Amino acid sequence: MYYFPQQPPYLLLAIGFFAAFTSGVAFTGTLKEITQKWRKSGAENGESSLSAKGTVLPFLGITIGVSLFLVSGLAIFGFPNILACAIGLPISLLTCALVWFQLKSMLTFAERRGMQSLDLDSMR
Repeated sequence: MYYFPQQPPYLLLAIGFFAAFTSGVAFTGTLKEITQKWRKSGAENGESSLSAKGTVLPFLGITIGVSLFLVSGLAIFGFPNILACAIGLPISLLTCALVWFQLKSMLTFAERRGMQSLDLDSMR
């Protein structure tokens, strides 16, 4: 027997996408502001780390939006709600945590060695 949800969560899918998109735009603006401060001050002030309060909230919004989008997407494709949450939440939270740690290590590396150290096109 097939499982068809009575009310597919299309609205939750749209809300999750909107939250992730708008938080991503805010996160991009914050990262651009941090890197511009690095270029002006030389990145010696130590205040420009990723764990600043200006970057945590947009990234948390991205994480919540992606989680909601993935869980509701799985529910639309026929997964029961509990199974959709059991699959979607660990995948999205683990992925976002790994992206956060990778971005933090890359920004720490760029802060120590300069932004030119991340330019792969000049390493010929």
